[in-house]
Amino acid sequence: MKNSYSMDAHPYPWDYNPSSWSQRIRVAFLAFIALIIAIYLGLYQWQLIDNVWDPIFGEQSARVLTSDVSHQMTEWIRIPDAILGAWAYLGDLVFALAGSTRRWQFRPWLVLLFGLDVIPLGIVGAILVILQGVVIGSWCFLCIISAVISLILVVLAYDEVFTSYIYLYRVWKKTRNLKILWKTFCGTPSEEANEIANNMVR
Repeated sequence: MKNSYSMDAHPYPWDYNPSSWSQRIRVAFLAFIALIIAIYLGLYQWQLIDNVWDPIFGEQSARVLTSDVSHQMTEWIRIPDAILGAWAYLGDLVFALAGSTRRWQFRPWLVLLFGLDVIPLGIVGAILVILQGVVIGSWCFLCIISAVISLILVVLAYDEVFTSYIYLYRVWKKTRNLKILWKTFCGTPSEEANEIANNMVR
């Protein structure tokens, strides 16, 4: 068993460190690509550029981005849905690069916030793309690429989020103390929390 402070500690139940830089750099890279795509689509929805590039579906992209569905979403959220997606991807990028390779233990709040940004929004974004295609009857190539990236980000992020959840759950199960749980969540682990983390790594 490796000490929980070890840089290459592998927390339960993985045989790798889900908080490692190799893992998170992939998330940041994909989030950056999706961010650029979302900004580009948002510029078209804001009518700041005249055309949107689509090598497969052609003018269908424009119909999707200017559809009644898209306009309705813009009325609800006050900005184009692509720009909202850009904010989400920017959050993914920032959260992926923040913290150390032990943040599942020392920054659970950051990991769980990262999970809230990546997982629900990624799934919802992918569903919205599918619904737009079904309802409108047109497809948007870059929208599909963005949705695929969102789902890949979910796959890449869930293991770290799951690890922090297990860690916090074990702290609660052992201590039944909300104060200790809160301190652990905020990044100030107790002696009991450190013991649990040591038992989780190998």
